[in-house]
Parts: sequence; C-alpha cells; structure tokens
Amino acid sequence: MLHCFVLDCSGSMAHGEQLAQAKGVLARLLERAYQARADVALVCFAGRHAEVRLAPSRARPWNDDWIRPIAGGGGTPLSLGTARADQLLAWQARRQPAQQRWLWLLTDGRSAESPARPAWADHVVVVDVERQALPLGRCRQLAQAWGADLQTADSLQSRP
Repeated sequence: MLHCFVLDCSGSMAHGEQLAQAKGVLARLLERAYQARADVALVCFAGRHAEVRLAPSRARPWNDDWIRPIAGGGGTPLSLGTARADQLLAWQARRQPAQQRWLWLLTDGRSAESPARPAWADHVVVVDVERQALPLGRCRQLAQAWGADLQTADSLQSRP
C-alpha cells in the first residue's frame, strides 16, 4: 500500500497554525504507515510550485527532523499539487500495479481552483484543517466532488 500525502503549504495554511496542525497530522499518519509497513510519499505545494519532498519509499519511524522545516507562504496551487501527486501515483502504478494507492490531501481548502480527482488514486481522503472564524467549507465540497472521504485534522489527531 502507498500513502501519498499532499500538503498545502500556502500562506493561508501558515497563518493561524493550520500548517503546524497539518504537519502534526502528517507525522501521525506517517507513524501509522510505518506500523503497517506501508510505503509513503509526500508532495508539498505553495506559491507557483508543487514538489515531491519524499519519493515513494518504505515509511520510517522518525519523521520530525524532516517535517519540522517545511515552511509555508504564497498562493494555493491546488491543481498543480494534485496533478503532481497524480503523476507520482501513475509512475508508482507502472512500477507496482497491484499496490493500493491512497491520496491524502491536507488543506484548508482556501483555493479558487476545483481540480479533477486524481485518477491514479484508488482511495482519496481530504483532511480539513480549516480553522477560520468564517469557514468556507471548500474541503467538504471538494470531497463530495471527488467521492472522497472527509476527515478533520482534530479527528485524526485524537485517534490512537
């Protein structure tokens, strides 16, 4: 099984500790993947860029040292981030066709874009980290459009 995490590192995420919370959720999910002996990958997006920060590999037990320095700022190129993740999933599907591919999008949903569902993901989970006084609810809209599961950061952090 491959868990591909797509982390929104935009300015809206950096504001109000949302990025810090998302990184905490990411660390927790990576720990679970390690316990399950799964593969993991990480795509970060912000500004005008989406980059693979961790190519598909076996999950490791200690992740804080490389998660902590991930910074935020700039716009929210959601389409670029999900497209880069889909490319990575397609590449992995050619390498290991029988492997289940999960995509986890950690975002506050504050983007004007409505990208297509990543085609190479067998399962998609949208993790809503929006903590604004007036929530926009775009994560819910995106999850519904994609037929994805919707989770909140709080619910994932509280699970054992």
